[in-house]
Amino acid sequence: MQDLTSGKPAKVILMFAIPLMLGNMVQQLYNISDTLIVGQTLGVNSLAAVGATGSIQFLVMGFVQGFSSGMAIITAQRYGAQNVRGVRESYAASIVAALIMSLILTVVSLVFIDNLMHAMQMPAAIYGQAKLFIGIILAGTVMTMGYNVISNALRAVGDSKAPLYYLIIGMIVNVSLELLLILKFHWGVEGAATATVFAQFVTVVISHWHITRYTDTLRLSWSDFKLKKGDLRQHMMAGLPMGFQQSIIAIGSVTLATAVNTLGTDAVAANTAASKVDQISTQLLMSVGVAMATYTAQNFGAGKYDRILEGVKSSLKMSISMSFVLGAIEVIFGRILVTLFVGAGQHEVMDLAQEFFWANGPFYFILSTLFVLRYTLQGLGDVRTPTFAGMGEMVMRTITAFALVGWLGFFGASLANPLAWLGSLLFLVPAWLRMVKRLRQLIKPAAVEENLN
Repeated sequence: MQDLTSGKPAKVILMFAIPLMLGNMVQQLYNISDTLIVGQTLGVNSLAAVGATGSIQFLVMGFVQGFSSGMAIITAQRYGAQNVRGVRESYAASIVAALIMSLILTVVSLVFIDNLMHAMQMPAAIYGQAKLFIGIILAGTVMTMGYNVISNALRAVGDSKAPLYYLIIGMIVNVSLELLLILKFHWGVEGAATATVFAQFVTVVISHWHITRYTDTLRLSWSDFKLKKGDLRQHMMAGLPMGFQQSIIAIGSVTLATAVNTLGTDAVAANTAASKVDQISTQLLMSVGVAMATYTAQNFGAGKYDRILEGVKSSLKMSISMSFVLGAIEVIFGRILVTLFVGAGQHEVMDLAQEFFWANGPFYFILSTLFVLRYTLQGLGDVRTPTFAGMGEMVMRTITAFALVGWLGFFGASLANPLAWLGSLLFLVPAWLRMVKRLRQLIKPAAVEENLN
């Protein structure tokens, strides 16, 4: 476990973020394995079927990730305040809230899946495979929730390495089982989905074992589940806004996917393949933001407000520098990367994917700024501003996707992403400037008290 309340902020954030970056890379490889294996073994239609459900996955799984990370902010703040009992109670409340929310999400998503797919104008040629794939994934929502709650709790107490190790094991299980089910037993897209859900189950089991064996701070007894009055509500109120924030952003992605669906199967396949490459870059940049959420929460709990301001400056420099490198790689090597998902002969798909990279890569510096500010505000307990920012992102993505697709085609739809990021910053930047003023006011009394002591 790592204490983020001492040491040079830049070094502390980087050392905490590196396992997160590797973990997010593994997570993307985890997700990409479905696309890569399906695209290379089952063909373009199956690839498009899996890819067309990506926005639905993001809608539900984005809520899961946001919900679990929101609850972990409370855990991190209590850890920063050295409230060990409070940390355990927070983790127990998170588990109870997660079980309740998993049940609700699974039932609602499976009941309304057809309505959503029809609303997205899913092409008839891929509808059956797409529904089969996403149905299995949604049925395993509790596994995704379980892993996210455990991994976020570990990160809240400063352990960003253990989630990485167990995610790697899960990826190996996923790829191995997927190849077996598709190539040996000819299960098709249902084999890819089944392998994903089973691999998530494996990560939940081994992550829970790690906590019971090695992490005293999070090792629970039955007494920890006797929640204090208001504890469950507090965690729900911390998790729900962040979950809705991710889902709101995902709704924008669903509308973007709907716009792309009107352009045909090649456009869907290109968007699928290019998005997988884009998600690697996005997750690397997001890792710095996620690190800032834990760093900020721990230091806020410890009353070290000056370290928060210093940490934001360091993380912005780090993240923006990364964004230029990642954008250049996509623009220069994009076509080569896309051939991992589609055959070398799919020239139309590759050309469209390159348009996606030109529309997104040069503007990653906007996204990197968004991540740092959003997660820092969340670490400080501000859930309202990121939610409004998510709404701004959704509205901008929806309007621009449909406005530009008729004018610029696939390139216009791809431009909806950077324009949506700008929509989010319109909320985040003013909120952060107000927060800077507030933190500076808190620093002065703390400095006076320290001098008196």
